[in-house]
Amino acid sequence: MTPSFKGNKQHLPSKPCAVCGRDMTWRKAWAKNWDSVLYCSEACRQRKHEAPERRAA
Repeated sequence: MTPSFKGNKQHLPSKPCAVCGRDMTWRKAWAKNWDSVLYCSEACRQRKHEAPERRAA
């Protein structure tokens, strides 16, 4: 995260949930594993078998 962050959440990184496609905004709790965060909620994590196939890049 950029050191110039002063509370403006518009500049935080975001990505879509693997199941529902809802946009997830970066959270401090996800700082160490942001690349491996795939689901926006526990409900989506439990429905992960419904997620479209993800291709490894």
